Amino acid sequence: MRHILLAVGLPLLLSVTAMGREYHVTKAGPLKTINAAASLALPGDTVTVHQGVYREWVDPRVGGRGESSRILYRAAEGETVEIKGSEIIKGWKKAGKDLWSVTVPNSMFGDFNPFAEEFKGDWLDTKFPMHLGDVYLNDVSLYEAKSVDSLRVVRKTLRDPQGVCLNWFASVDETATTITACFDGADPNKETVEINVRPTCFYPTREGVNYITVRGFRISQAATQWAAPTAEQIGMVAPHWGKGWIIEDNILKNSHASGITLGKEAGTGQDEWSKDERHIDGSIHYLETIFKTLRKGWDKENIGSHIVRNNIISDCGQAGICGSMGCAFSEIYGNEIFNVFVKGTDQYNGAELSGIKFHGGIDTYIHDNRIHDCNQAVWLDWMGQGARVSSNLFYDNWQQDLFIEMVHGPYIVDNNIMLSEYSLLDAAEGGAYVHNFIYGKIRDISWEDLRFVPYNLPHSTSIKGISRIEHSDCRFFNNIFCSNDGDTSWDLERYKESDHPAVVEGNVILRDQSFELHSEGDDVFLSFGPMKLPANRGLVDSGRLGVTFLSDCGYENPDGTPISFDEDYFHEKRPGTNMVPGPFATFPDSRIKVWK
Repeated sequence: MRHILLAVGLPLLLSVTAMGREYHVTKAGPLKTINAAASLALPGDTVTVHQGVYREWVDPRVGGRGESSRILYRAAEGETVEIKGSEIIKGWKKAGKDLWSVTVPNSMFGDFNPFAEEFKGDWLDTKFPMHLGDVYLNDVSLYEAKSVDSLRVVRKTLRDPQGVCLNWFASVDETATTITACFDGADPNKETVEINVRPTCFYPTREGVNYITVRGFRISQAATQWAAPTAEQIGMVAPHWGKGWIIEDNILKNSHASGITLGKEAGTGQDEWSKDERHIDGSIHYLETIFKTLRKGWDKENIGSHIVRNNIISDCGQAGICGSMGCAFSEIYGNEIFNVFVKGTDQYNGAELSGIKFHGGIDTYIHDNRIHDCNQAVWLDWMGQGARVSSNLFYDNWQQDLFIEMVHGPYIVDNNIMLSEYSLLDAAEGGAYVHNFIYGKIRDISWEDLRFVPYNLPHSTSIKGISRIEHSDCRFFNNIFCSNDGDTSWDLERYKESDHPAVVEGNVILRDQSFELHSEGDDVFLSFGPMKLPANRGLVDSGRLGVTFLSDCGYENPDGTPISFDEDYFHEKRPGTNMVPGPFATFPDSRIKVWK
């Protein structure tokens, strides 16, 4: 790219490139904030942010016009650039044994004080009235306490199994907010203590700000609200009911709720179930939300088609990535997601808790991700028609690796390594499971509340019909089911007894099979005991998978072309004949690197 510095005496302000202008943001100025550059950037421009911590909510006013005229926001190469939704707090005073207190003026928060804003939303159950505020000690979030009297409670959770006394309580009046906290023996005046003050870090207030790239930042500590599928979903980074964003190569940590959201906006409903005085079931409210979004223009031309890749996302209270309908037609890959909902039910519980949680993820492609130490790795809910979950590494997730719910199919799960105690919770129909390594148990659920769920025309948001889920019509080809204790809970016979029986071919069950997953630096290895696999499995493709019973759709690529599972977990070609079951074209003798 050719740069020509403008002769205006401001070499760090901007340069002209073959694609557009490049604005430079530095702590020394003249553009000292990212928002200052965002107010100037037009389609084709680049905003390069240099070393420093930028405590602001980036609110881009304008988006790009298409793939060839994006607006790129990027951290300067080789420089650490942080965007934080928090402020450093000093001046803590002793408030009793092991307790500290500080009072800050409400003017610090402007018109949004997270310590006064309730943490709430559809499908959220808090143990007591909670808030959006968070207090961080050296980048570790504390627990909200119910009262000052409970600040000395030692909490044992998945995040802190050894037990910690890291709690805060806030009281807010008309002019000031007083925070009292226990820092587990640390002196907050000698450590870095921050509190979140902003609801997000990179989110346009306007809808339809399209084709933006966010690259290479460290983004953290935002007071994000619970992102129900029936509400506006605001993560630390998110498009606002738009199209074509690329969110890549970032490190996101410590979102109160969600790290990245690809969701709906407020105009089609804002937690209507929580406000319902007629006592209509929540699924009816979500059906109404779906039809509202369709009337608002939810289609492939206007919404979705985002790319989220190569990010590291951790320590989020609700989800690493979530979205309702705005996630359709998107691709999610190369991400590591961990430590989601690790504070557990000590404070709240609810739906939407997952490494990745999508409603209406039509034709979404979730592949080559590493997701561990979450409530569950991936949860696809309602209208995931055409979705594909492929070549992912899932482990140490305490509910299950994969939850498919209220989806009529077709959807595809292939070439995954699923190592948690429970691999699959199935509350859907029309799925194809091909060439997976499945260690954990499989559970299926037949919901008794008889929810009715839409199904769509192929590769479209247009609704073809609406029906109950029959929990049938699945296909299992060339998978390895592995157990080191002889467990048979993933026996597939019950699928054969459904109204539309499953097709079960070419699978292998290995009992009392040992394996070990371990890390060496950034690399993850899977080691096996002695294993013999048959090498006589045939190719699985669209023709072999057929069509789903209800939606009457074939298993195919998002562009409508036939699909063939001729590549393995590493995207290497399988032999044309005599394939082995499982995710690897050539199964290792003892050890294989599964993440690097």
